[in-house]
Amino acid sequence: MSDNDGKKTLGLRGGSRPGNVTQSFSHGRKKNVVVETKRKRVVVPKPGAAKTGGASPKAGGDPNRRPAGISDAEMERRLKALQAAKAREAEDAAKREAEEKERAEARERRRLEAEAKEREQREAEEKARKKAEEEERKKKETEEAAKRAAAEAAAPAAAPSAAAAPQGRGAPTGKPAPTQAPRKADREREQRGRGKGRDDGRRSGKLTLGQATGGENNRHRSMAAMKRKQERARQKAMGGTVEREKVVRDVQLPEAIVVSELANRMAERVADIVKSLMNMGMMVTQNQTIDADTAELIIEEFGHKVVRVSDADVEDVISDSDEAEGDLQSRPPVITIMGHVDHGKTSLLDAIRDAKVVSGEAGGITQHIGAYQVKTDDDVTLSFLDTPGHAAFTSMRSRGAQVTDIVVLVVAADDSVMPQTIEAINHAKAAEVPMIVAINKIDKPAADPNKVRAELLQHEVIVEAMSGEVQDVEVSAHTGQGLDALLEAIALQAEILELKANPDRAAQGAVIEAQLDVGRGPVATVLVQKGTLRQGDIFVVGEQYGKVRALINDKGERVKEAGPSVPVEVLGLNGTPEAGDVLNVTATEAQAREIAEYRAQVAKDKRAAAGAATTLEQLMQKAKEDENVAELPILVKADVQGSAEAIVQAMEKIGNNEVRVRVLHSGVGAITETDVGLAEASGSPIMGFNVRANASARNTANQKGVEIRYYSVIYDLVDDVKAAASGLLSAEIRENFIGYAAIKEVFKVTGVGKVAGCIVTEGIARRSAGVRLLRDNVVIHEGTLKTLKRFKDEVAEVQSGQECGMAFENYDDIRAGDVIEIFEREEVTRTLE
Repeated sequence: MSDNDGKKTLGLRGGSRPGNVTQSFSHGRKKNVVVETKRKRVVVPKPGAAKTGGASPKAGGDPNRRPAGISDAEMERRLKALQAAKAREAEDAAKREAEEKERAEARERRRLEAEAKEREQREAEEKARKKAEEEERKKKETEEAAKRAAAEAAAPAAAPSAAAAPQGRGAPTGKPAPTQAPRKADREREQRGRGKGRDDGRRSGKLTLGQATGGENNRHRSMAAMKRKQERARQKAMGGTVEREKVVRDVQLPEAIVVSELANRMAERVADIVKSLMNMGMMVTQNQTIDADTAELIIEEFGHKVVRVSDADVEDVISDSDEAEGDLQSRPPVITIMGHVDHGKTSLLDAIRDAKVVSGEAGGITQHIGAYQVKTDDDVTLSFLDTPGHAAFTSMRSRGAQVTDIVVLVVAADDSVMPQTIEAINHAKAAEVPMIVAINKIDKPAADPNKVRAELLQHEVIVEAMSGEVQDVEVSAHTGQGLDALLEAIALQAEILELKANPDRAAQGAVIEAQLDVGRGPVATVLVQKGTLRQGDIFVVGEQYGKVRALINDKGERVKEAGPSVPVEVLGLNGTPEAGDVLNVTATEAQAREIAEYRAQVAKDKRAAAGAATTLEQLMQKAKEDENVAELPILVKADVQGSAEAIVQAMEKIGNNEVRVRVLHSGVGAITETDVGLAEASGSPIMGFNVRANASARNTANQKGVEIRYYSVIYDLVDDVKAAASGLLSAEIRENFIGYAAIKEVFKVTGVGKVAGCIVTEGIARRSAGVRLLRDNVVIHEGTLKTLKRFKDEVAEVQSGQECGMAFENYDDIRAGDVIEIFEREEVTRTLE
């Protein structure tokens, strides 16, 4: 083997080509650089390489055709990847071909379905058209026959010729010529439709959401739309459009309505409604609200009838209807015990019930309204309501009088008629209920029943003992004297009233008292007036609603139902109702919730309207009036709703034109952390009546320095608030005149100024007192003394009849003959009456 072995000899010819480049720099400096230029190497395969590679391919390929730097393993991996890519490409192509085939089949299937549907529709239209033509032809034949008969009757001689002419005109001749026009029009319409649909193939391969869900043209046609389309086709086949008859609708119109809702109720286009409103000068959109009067004009313009409705119609479900006489049954009477405080109302009721309620009352006075049921020895059931006698509980006494059948007026024989006795008489007269006078404490030595009867005459209460109609019974709750006579009088009065109710209707009752119990939630004491209240009933009471979870009677026992005149505690409310609200049972919870929400919204609107009705001038005037008025803000929490109401009313009566009490918040239940936060923000104390603060509220109050006061007797609460409000009153300044002095001579003293030589004519002159200078009985100066001297000594006071020297502070215009009036001012603490 030669040294060359068929290869070219190495040399520098194919290598780099050197060259010189001159670089120029600043300041005239230059530098010669040698640069080598390399040529790109071109690999040329040998002539027999292709055949060799094709005949016996190697796993790594021909090394001469392989890129530089690629190993056999790398080349093998690249070939495998290329083969896998070609296989995937073939699979994708096959998949695309299958999908295209499926889409073509689907398009063909949809086209066939559409053609079949169109063909069926055309056949239906053709049948309807033929039927209409047949009916028209028969109608014309009937008319022609009638004309012929009339012509024959009128002219018998011309009957043949007259009959021949109509027969020639009216005889059927197969298919009439006018039918050709509609057929031609149908063909033209079909051709136009096909022409329009030619370019649909562009998107035939696209699957839209409407096509995937089975819709046509991306929307579902409703049944009403299909019926309208068929009706239009039928009318068109009959030879022309028929004017649709206007449908007059009864449109329910509330106090305010949205334009789109109005159009929906009238079944008119919204655009037409908006256009009519714009013609009336109202630029509104479909989402804006218009008032009822404007909507009424629009409804009448479109030819519909207006039915005015109100939001209050939701309460129609609880409307009170007249009861049939056969459904009424006898019910126990409801008796309310009323009278002045400490006249023995609760003690008398305890004696009747054989209980000891009065011993549990704070301070020995009743501060809550109570409801009890008593069964007498004669097996007669009586329902009693015990009302408090304190002056603050006016609302409780009024509620008791409104729900009662008989009022028992308790008057102490040793105390006679008092202010709350007179108030109870007025409540009974306002409620128009009969009254029985119970003269209590008859066992006391100072008792004088005749004095009570005589004083009742002043208030138009004439008892039977004085030839009147009002029954009076002398009783003693302590000894039990006269209790049987009182029960007999109540039973007699109830028998006269013939009290009846229907126990089988939906229950209706009155809330006597309401409270928020920690363990049981909102609890309402309800006196059922009509129907029967059962466990599980859904009810609405005022702004609250709920479902009866439990019924508890006055003895603390659970009962399943409560009939007319039965007082029970109701559990299951969603909130605490107001005392005096009416409870009504509804059919569904949705009705109860709707009524409660409506009542709450009405109350909210009423409060907002009360504030919005104030003009800016009124606000400025009120701000000017309140500028000099001091306020005492307080928070009130009570155990029951009636007590909270009574305390708020008592607080409103405290104050005058200089100071007043403002109740920021009143509620029922324990004092919470929220109450403490409100009290801290407003700087007010919290008054708790028969309630206590929970642990977190106590800790928060101690940290923030909020004062919490607890009370169990309403007297103490009212007196403390009155004393606190009195502290806000400015002290009264009183002047006491202590003496007069006459100026005899005026002297000028160096360093002092003018000094008046005086003689005290009356009373005493003091250095610390205020003075006025009178000239001809006119006050010309008021101030204080700079000096008061007796001879040469400075003294504190000078007695009457003695001479002295006086100098005024910052005033020198004094003359002989002037009179000096000496007085003292004292501050007197004022209190609220």
